[in-house]
Amino acid sequence: MSIAVSDADFESVVIKSSIPVLVDFWAPWCGPCRGIGPIVEELASDYQGKVLVCKCNVDESFKVPSQFGIRAIPTLIMFKDGEVIDQVTGAVAKSHLVGMIEKAL
Repeated sequence: MSIAVSDADFESVVIKSSIPVLVDFWAPWCGPCRGIGPIVEELASDYQGKVLVCKCNVDESFKVPSQFGIRAIPTLIMFKDGEVIDQVTGAVAKSHLVGMIEKAL
C-alpha cells in the first residue's frame, strides 16, 4: 500500500529514506491520475520492503511539487539516496514504471 506524503513530512519520509522511493504527484480530480492509481498500488505491493511508494496530493501540498518543477500531473519521480534519478509525466504503462524502479534497485 502506498503512503500519503505532504510538504510537512516529505523530507523525513522520502529524502531520508534508506530505500528507493517512487512518488506519485496526483490530485483527486485528475482523470489520468485515477487511471494510473491502481498501477501505483500494485507496484507498492509488488516491491514492498524494497521500494517505498508514496502519493503526494498537489492540491494539499504546494511546496514540494513546486520545488521539483511539477507542472502537470500525474508526475512520478524516483528518488534514491535523496536524489531524483528518474521522472515521468502522464499515465504511462506499468512496464515503464517497473523499469524506473528496477534502475533504482
